Amino acid sequence: MTRKLAEISDALARTPTVTRTLRVFLSHSVSGQSWQEAAAPLQDGASMEVESGQAIPAWTFRVEGRLLDVGSATSRQNKTPARKFSSFVKRLVVDWDQDPNVYAQPNMVEWQRGPGVTEQDGFEVKRRGDQDVNVRVLIQLQHTPERFALAPELERVLDIHEDTRTNIITALWNYIKINSLQDKVDRKLIRADADLRPIFNADTVNFHDLPQLINRFLQPPPPITLNYTLTVGPTAPSGMQAFDIDIETEDVSLKARQSAVVLSMTSESAKGLAALDEEIASTAQAVRNAQQKRDFLLRFAEDPARFVESWLASQSRDLEVILGNDHGVKDEDLKRSDFFRLPWVEEAVAVQEGLRVANALQPPPGR
Repeated sequence: MTRKLAEISDALARTPTVTRTLRVFLSHSVSGQSWQEAAAPLQDGASMEVESGQAIPAWTFRVEGRLLDVGSATSRQNKTPARKFSSFVKRLVVDWDQDPNVYAQPNMVEWQRGPGVTEQDGFEVKRRGDQDVNVRVLIQLQHTPERFALAPELERVLDIHEDTRTNIITALWNYIKINSLQDKVDRKLIRADADLRPIFNADTVNFHDLPQLINRFLQPPPPITLNYTLTVGPTAPSGMQAFDIDIETEDVSLKARQSAVVLSMTSESAKGLAALDEEIASTAQAVRNAQQKRDFLLRFAEDPARFVESWLASQSRDLEVILGNDHGVKDEDLKRSDFFRLPWVEEAVAVQEGLRVANALQPPPGR
């Protein structure tokens, strides 16, 4: 119990993560299209207003998203406020294949995270046009800690496609240990094998230079690409398309529960845990003693004569160990019952039993 509490306290120093689903919605709407004007013609005397865009064919493209809820209704009610979509995005690019000779506006817009940025639930692009266009959305996710894609040379060695810098360096260190690449004399030197030589570009490197060497083989992960067909005709879809993206995000619920466990610990609770630990240790010792007694009786029941002979021989060896054979114990002496009633025998047995019980009461390794 005490060990588990210590593990929880240690885990609070790290950021627990969980894989969640980020659902991205793509949709669009149109205005001023010919089929719309035919259905609702301009009133007498009205005309197109170039400045305001009224009655000019145009479309509006939207990118929205949210993190899907998980768990029971109670957990959703008690959760912290939902993060906005832009908080998961590091960089977002929207481009489309509109003819630049017809439409002078740029065919691409970009949003990039910067200091003091205001989080929002989505992005919106408005452009003029009366033709269908193919839209492409590129999303670079915001990871904390930052994640990197590995260059092919390093990916082949570590069998990792994408991870954090810390995990990549840890994986490389594990590879070095498994393949015994540390120098036998100078442990700070790493000897490159056939796979690491192209990465290190040397036969040996210093252990402290590994992070700097790894940086050359790390690059931003590729963006997520979403394709969308924007139609402006009467058959334009009124709904939206949804795309699911798996992301790693902070497990707020788990961290809150861990914090609650640590904060709820009072001096009385600590004493209660200590008492439970003592009770667990005593119960474990009782189980071990019962197991030893059961094994003893089972061996005796299988072959009593041979068991007694083996047991006497074992006791003889133990007695010689205790006495250091100073008393000259002989096999003939062990066959006489009065030999075991001598004064020194009782003291020797008490010492031996005391040592055995003390060893049995010690907690097993790793406890």
